[in-house]
Amino acid sequence: MTSPLPRLALESLDRASPALERLAYSPRAAKIGVMHFGPGAFHRAHQAYIFHRLLRKDLRWGVSGVSLRSSDLQVALDPQDGLYVLAQRDQQERFLTIGSLRERLTAPLARQLVTQRLLSPDLRLVTSTITEKGYCLSSSGDLDTEHPDIRADLANWEAPSTFIGWLYLGLKLRRAAGIAPFLTAPCDNLSDNGGKLARAVASYADLLDRDMADWLRGERPFVSTMVDSITPATDDELRAMVADECGVYDAWPVQREAFVQWVIEQDGRLGEADWQEAGVQITTDIAAFERAKLRLLNGAHSLLAYLGLGAGVETVAEACNSAPLALAVERLWDEVQPLLVPASGLDLAKYRPALMGRFRNPVIIHKLSQIAWDGSQKVPVRVMASFVEALERGLPTEMLALAIAAWMRFCVAAARSGRNIVDPFAADLKRLGQAASDLPADADAFLDAPGIFNESARTPLARAKVRDAYQALVSFGEFGAIERTLRAID
Repeated sequence: MTSPLPRLALESLDRASPALERLAYSPRAAKIGVMHFGPGAFHRAHQAYIFHRLLRKDLRWGVSGVSLRSSDLQVALDPQDGLYVLAQRDQQERFLTIGSLRERLTAPLARQLVTQRLLSPDLRLVTSTITEKGYCLSSSGDLDTEHPDIRADLANWEAPSTFIGWLYLGLKLRRAAGIAPFLTAPCDNLSDNGGKLARAVASYADLLDRDMADWLRGERPFVSTMVDSITPATDDELRAMVADECGVYDAWPVQREAFVQWVIEQDGRLGEADWQEAGVQITTDIAAFERAKLRLLNGAHSLLAYLGLGAGVETVAEACNSAPLALAVERLWDEVQPLLVPASGLDLAKYRPALMGRFRNPVIIHKLSQIAWDGSQKVPVRVMASFVEALERGLPTEMLALAIAAWMRFCVAAARSGRNIVDPFAADLKRLGQAASDLPADADAFLDAPGIFNESARTPLARAKVRDAYQALVSFGEFGAIERTLRAID
């Protein structure tokens, strides 16, 4: 997409329309105190926005964004001095200039510079949004040492390609140089994400340097976090709207709802930044926030994606304005809520209706097809974990089972139609989908697929529940299966 308007950059900001909120700091004066792996749309709409707010009073929080593979972001934003527009889309729309992403690096093309940044004494924090698959974990939650990328990194640890490998390299080099370790705060939708990452890096170190592994376990420079803000993908419609409203052309703006939440596990190594003023909650009970977000928001998103797409629905807002799908979400939440524990700052009685209001925001076009990606990584933590726990406690699980079965039917439909399945297990899921016979045994085949679910998902009771839900979808379709499930619950 081209535009006759001036390209967004520091020198063109004075030609932008008054609708574009200007910077309250000089980006060129900012030091790089943060390295972020995976600077996609969510990071730029979320954590980079928080650092943008910190920079208004503290210039130590500039961000170096590291893409592990693609150079697309670097190509888009380098001509813009790293600036981009954040469109905050709600009842009142706002357009903000974000200047916190001071550096855009593509790791395979800038290994020396990435390594230098990891060694910089100014670097305080490493964050990530690499999705669940970027952690290279097995279905048990441990590091998958047979993962081809991990094996390649172990064979050449000084030239890593994975987030795990880069963290190990950076921490090892800092230790050798006598520089304090940076604190790593992963921002992906995994429960205990900091703990899982700490164990994965230590397990990686076990295979290279046992002394380093012991140091990592003792030092543990990792904290868990929870992040939340609905962030639809950027498209040409957003680019055109930003150009019309702001009077400058931005090659890669981002958009999100007004709501934004970042909760970080309390740790003295976070430093003296005014996190609260920047909009961050610091808590001693991060698990409560993680579980609520993963199991209520993300679990509902997965249910809506797989049931909604099967019923011909395209967006979250459209789905939640459909009575059957909205009721399915409420029933899913009824099954999940008894598994959650309230915490200070987390009011579950208010959280649910607020979530539904956010889902129904008509301005946010959040495509179900986007949510449906990487189901093999998402369904186990967003839905299956609740399903297994509820079964063990003798609680209702009918809608949870239907959400799991809907993912299986989504894979079958994609395989039969020839549509691409965006998933690290795409080849296996395509094979399972093509072999499906529309019988309950299909569900068993998905449950037994190596590397996706653990043994707790394969008990006789779990199998029976998912098989029944799968057959309901085959026999009655998505809306019919929802109606049948609701009758069973009521």
